[in-house]
Amino acid sequence: MSIVVTAATGHLGNLVIDELLQRVPADQVVVVARNAEKAAPLADRGVEVRIADYNDPAALAKAFGAGDTVLLISGLEPNRVDQHKSIITIAKDAGVARIAYTSVLGGPEADFDLAADHLATEQAILDSGLPYTFLRNGWYNEVYTDQIAAQLEHGVVGSAGDGRIGSAARRDYAAAAAVVLTGDGHEKKAYDLNGDAAWTLSEYAAELADQSGKNVAYNNVPAETHLQILLGAGLPEQFAPILVDVDAAIARGLLAGRGSDLTRLIGRPTTPIADSIAAALSS
Repeated sequence: MSIVVTAATGHLGNLVIDELLQRVPADQVVVVARNAEKAAPLADRGVEVRIADYNDPAALAKAFGAGDTVLLISGLEPNRVDQHKSIITIAKDAGVARIAYTSVLGGPEADFDLAADHLATEQAILDSGLPYTFLRNGWYNEVYTDQIAAQLEHGVVGSAGDGRIGSAARRDYAAAAAVVLTGDGHEKKAYDLNGDAAWTLSEYAAELADQSGKNVAYNNVPAETHLQILLGAGLPEQFAPILVDVDAAIARGLLAGRGSDLTRLIGRPTTPIADSIAAALSS
């Protein structure tokens, strides 16, 4: 009986492993990865690596065992709902004890395009009858701080208006996942996870300007203009409209936050956006 983390070599997956290894011995942790070379550093830490791709049911069938607790980290490919459904079926057939899923803040009330795949996956888990925990993650600080180099040159561009963003650091969400995977009392629970303090993109730009000493402003543009800017920057045609729609959701208050589940789970305040800006500038 192991804790099995899928997509373990991704940004979130790596941090989940870090958090798990602070709580349980390495021999209780299994990682599922599609690339053995990328997974080698995890194997060096003593965890078991099982190679499987979300598109390879035969390999996935060997990734889960009876009694396992599984963290299904959502995929990124266009067919991810089908992938998720396949994984859920395979996990159920293997007799796993529980499945946790990284979903979207607000659950059924998350009325924007990015949420649709998550809600379909939640429903598939419910239909499976497996014991579950839904980790409904809000926006990551790093969605913005990973773009600081471009922001310092061109400013912060978006179409979210004065909408507030209740983000937290990726590690905060990873810590919550580790708590749920290693603890009791989380079955049939859905946690709305977001940062303690919400901020606007204007406030973000002002904080970045203050810390960097450079002139950084937020340029709020119409949605269509925002889309053309993203496409011009090289974002894929299928992905750019999703980001524009997320900004529309932010403008409607859908990512501002829904309580204090994240702080309660991890037992500490979430990481302020100012701290993530400072970390990015010093890296």
